[in-house]
Amino acid sequence: MKDIEKFWHNYVESSGITLNMPDSWMFGDGSKILGDELANLVLSGKKTGTCAAKESYLVEKEVIPKVEQYDIILNGDSNPVAIIKYTKIEETPMNQVSEEFAISEGEGDLTYEYWYKEHEKFFINEFNNYGLTYTPEIILVCQNFEVVYPNPAH
Repeated sequence: MKDIEKFWHNYVESSGITLNMPDSWMFGDGSKILGDELANLVLSGKKTGTCAAKESYLVEKEVIPKVEQYDIILNGDSNPVAIIKYTKIEETPMNQVSEEFAISEGEGDLTYEYWYKEHEKFFINEFNNYGLTYTPEIILVCQNFEVVYPNPAH
């Protein structure tokens, strides 16, 4: 945690903002491989979007992100790699997510088909773990962001 706090402190000092440390988290399924892969996509600028099932926020009792909110992105080793700031948040049924948003996730071959297939697998598994039933109409919280502070050590 000290590395994350130091990383946030460095950003606060360099930017002049006066905010408390935001949440820190890793993209993906919690695995080192996917955490590293997705963090690298963020750092490369290919990944500027992410989504989560609205139901997940309710089950986990987490607050849905808001525009202008900051978060700290971790790699697969839980080390901070970037601070992001949300630029757009929309709630959309999964089967109505736009191709533009799917591409903003920066994954695979950057096609809508790839995005849909991989996210469907992810959400089926997640909903099964929660004891819920997945449908293509689940509401996703689609989040676009920008990197405001990459970790110079990565």
